[in-house]
Amino acid sequence: MLVKTFASAVHGVDAQTITVEVNAGGPYSGKGPLYHMVGLPDNVVKEGFQRIEAAITNSGFDMVRLKLTMNLAPADIRKEGSAYDLPLAIGILGSTHQFRSDVLDQYVLMGELSLDGSLRPIKGALPIAVQSRAEKFKGFILPKQNAREAAIVNKLNIYGVETLSEAVDFLTGKIEIEPTKVDTRQEFADQQEIFSVDFSDVKGQENVKRALEISAAGGHNAILIGPPGAGKTMLARRMPTILPQMTLYEALETTKIHSVSGILPANSSLISNRPFRAPHHTISDVALVGGGSNPMPGEISLAHNGVLFLDELPEFKRSVLEVMRQPMEERRVTISRAKVTIDYPANFMLIASMNPCPCGYYNHPDKECVCGTAQVKRYLSKISGPLLDRIDLHVEVTPVSYEELSRYEPSKRGSKEIMADVMKARIIQDERFNKYKGITCNAQMPSRMVREVCQLTKAGSALLKKAMEVQKLSARAYDRILKVARTSADLAGSKDIKIDHLAEAIQYRSLDKEGWSG
Repeated sequence: MLVKTFASAVHGVDAQTITVEVNAGGPYSGKGPLYHMVGLPDNVVKEGFQRIEAAITNSGFDMVRLKLTMNLAPADIRKEGSAYDLPLAIGILGSTHQFRSDVLDQYVLMGELSLDGSLRPIKGALPIAVQSRAEKFKGFILPKQNAREAAIVNKLNIYGVETLSEAVDFLTGKIEIEPTKVDTRQEFADQQEIFSVDFSDVKGQENVKRALEISAAGGHNAILIGPPGAGKTMLARRMPTILPQMTLYEALETTKIHSVSGILPANSSLISNRPFRAPHHTISDVALVGGGSNPMPGEISLAHNGVLFLDELPEFKRSVLEVMRQPMEERRVTISRAKVTIDYPANFMLIASMNPCPCGYYNHPDKECVCGTAQVKRYLSKISGPLLDRIDLHVEVTPVSYEELSRYEPSKRGSKEIMADVMKARIIQDERFNKYKGITCNAQMPSRMVREVCQLTKAGSALLKKAMEVQKLSARAYDRILKVARTSADLAGSKDIKIDHLAEAIQYRSLDKEGWSG
């Protein structure tokens, strides 16, 4: 008897429906394989048959000795992972007349089976649910741990089950299961603004707070340069608390990426706060941008709509840093293999930190640097010009004095107050760029638009010219200064870029100064 069930294959952050066909033939004659699986399954799918056999037996069913042929269609798409266990097991039980159901064509089934018949969580439940709704399936049956994640998708019944026998009983009508319901908008609203850190905790460093406020308001990448213990990491980790709140669309997009990666906590639903990813400097280029034999999202995609923090930037391998350049421009990463090309979104804000030299005390007000000029230059040269070109703000972080550290009162401007100013600036930018597709903030402006939006007065042009000549700023600093000045003006609610906005932007080009390292 031939039975068809429906599953799904995840490619990138999208899914494609897979038809699982199971045909039970005559009794096994002893010649040839007893069970045969086709349709381009990988080793994990093939090994699943051993789990399925044990799960069927331990769930009170019989593993009938009939010749079974299983096909995963379309056959030219590679099937990966353990989530095909459940649809295959249901197909085997149906084809061997151990249960009868007329509703198999109405459901997508996914789940990894344990040997005792219980179900383990899967990856990619959210994109599978999105595709199931698009193809008009009535419901999606999956492990209970993934039910809330999939239930974000409305107009699709989500049934979380714990065992194979529970799934069979539901499909045959012996039991009823209440669909998992999630009020997506309420869930999104309830989980926002839950942070364990705040800018009010930071003593001193008002100049750095201002720089990060500009970074958040204009979507600018930033690098913090200072000695050990000055607070670079502490400041960077508070960056998500002042970024504009995610829209519901951004939250769904980010949740899909984390779902595909399998890093969503059990029984969770929606990621409502902007992600903050801080990989160690020993990370490989594949782990950073994504890829592998079975392509998966990298750290830059997991930081989509959030912050990627690279601490001790010069300690990262040069090849790792260089592979970020194209994704930073295009805001997506393309992973190409012989038979498939996958796009992952990668619209992230880069915040980096570094010491000014190997010992960490170059330009320190109190401690003496023991590095020679050549060492300092060699250390800074680990960061290539093209990568530095994509970082708008270079912020020098100095140590906090004892007097500031010993104060007990919190800072007057915490994350809530800073975010309010950031939101005002973003509203101005939304109005400015509403007719331009793909541009949402000042940092994303191409050079041509910079000339239109960032026009200077005669006095401003004279100041910028003098700054570039006296400080010997590089040519690549020109556009960056104008973009940052535009953001500074937006924060002040000014239509025009004034002298003080331009002067503030000029000071954030420390690494462009000739002779900065001596």
